[in-house]
Amino acid sequence: MKAKKDNKVYQINSEAEKEHYLKMGFDIYGDDGKIVQHSPTKKIAYSEYVQLQEENKALKEENAKLKKEAKMVE
Repeated sequence: MKAKKDNKVYQINSEAEKEHYLKMGFDIYGDDGKIVQHSPTKKIAYSEYVQLQEENKALKEENAKLKKEAKMVE
């Protein structure tokens, strides 16, 4: 496994090391390069959260509209 944060990458050999790096804000990746676990200390900006909420609402409304149109076509 590897711990990655910004431009730093460290090889991990034990669960204790994994927990240590998670607490320091590193994400853990498997040997295949796929994410195993995100750091619990990660945060996103509130403005980004609000933007995603608005996008989610718009997409749900569009989805409902398209489903309604699809039922009319049947």
